[in-house]
Amino acid sequence: MKRLMFSAAAVCVVAALAKPAAAAACHITVGVVMPLTGPAGAYGQAGAKAVDMAFRDMNAAGGAHGCQLVTDTRDSQSQGNVAVDQATQLVDIKKVPVIIGGIISSESIPILTSVTAPAGVVQVSPASSSPTLTALCRAGKTNGVFFRTITSDALQGTAAAKFAIDEGFKRIAIIDVNNDFGVNMVKEFSAAYTKLGGTITSTTPYNPNQSSYSAEASAAMSGNPEALYLVSYPVDGATIARAWISEGGPQKFLLNDGMNSSDFINAVGARYLDNAYGTSSGTDETASTQYFYTNFKSFSGGIAPDAPAADRSYDAGAIVALAVAKAAKVDPAAIKAAIPEVVARDGTPIHAGRDEFAEALALIADGKPIRYEGVIGPMEFDQCGDITGPFRLWRIQSGKVTTIGQMSAEDVSKIQSSIK
Repeated sequence: MKRLMFSAAAVCVVAALAKPAAAAACHITVGVVMPLTGPAGAYGQAGAKAVDMAFRDMNAAGGAHGCQLVTDTRDSQSQGNVAVDQATQLVDIKKVPVIIGGIISSESIPILTSVTAPAGVVQVSPASSSPTLTALCRAGKTNGVFFRTITSDALQGTAAAKFAIDEGFKRIAIIDVNNDFGVNMVKEFSAAYTKLGGTITSTTPYNPNQSSYSAEASAAMSGNPEALYLVSYPVDGATIARAWISEGGPQKFLLNDGMNSSDFINAVGARYLDNAYGTSSGTDETASTQYFYTNFKSFSGGIAPDAPAADRSYDAGAIVALAVAKAAKVDPAAIKAAIPEVVARDGTPIHAGRDEFAEALALIADGKPIRYEGVIGPMEFDQCGDITGPFRLWRIQSGKVTTIGQMSAEDVSKIQSSIK
């Protein structure tokens, strides 16, 4: 119980747990470390608001253990060292039992290895997709505390390669962010794409947060590519896409999930993106999807529901909130054990929103299993905290993102086996 945080007017923990009606001043604080500024700032701003919305909905449903869930949100500035400093303060000083974050892998990996794994504190990332996180688990270096609501790039790179070939992209240039996320995505994509018959004409890494990417765009056009695979974040990605177009690059694009965003489309110009395709982890729409897309913009003060990482950040917040409620006590180990239980395959389906969370709390109180089916669809966690797919295949046309297909994790695994 030492991880509970109270205001000055709070009653003691025992009274709060025994008398929920009198526990209005009781708070359970969860740490949030996300990039509110820097190249990935669009991810973090949307993600932080989505977590707040999930907690708002849980609190309206009754909270957890008679207490209200609150966030202590810190800006990582899109930098790993800053993320570690903020996470250290949250764990060592604020004694939070859970950290939601980071968003990008270059934040989540050092938070995990330097802070949460050594401390045994649960960490849930909404958008860090690096295969390094799985490798750390398999090497026994995560203490079992890490979960993420996005598929690994080890799968997504293969899915993107198959999608590119299926759409007729035979010769492709790559521009990728020079960090763990970009390097691993390109590694997986390149291995699959070339074995499936594609030709990579050039690979051009870039350092983030530059004012211009004309040099990178010019370098990437060597070898006469017919399309560009852009592995980036929304702000830099839009700048790179504009540079590519202005330098005369073909207006055919393959994009990672961060560019599945109206902000990216508006920044580049819809007329240039009618032949842009991409992959994202997620399934067909659920009631959670409909709820989130109807309500997030008004809650967030104008952030679009398709903003990068918003959907899966709501899911991360919802899963954490439900796990805190499910746990026998507000303790990292108990919460870690409860996370797989709130997405149990044999559980009663629960969706996003106050009324659904109220039903979940009633089921938990009765000792019955629940299965949260999120904004990105139903999910389960494997032994490394990874979700296993599937992938949305989408296209931008007339300024809108349209889902045009789906690729299951089993399909991706079969492709990987066939090209080894």
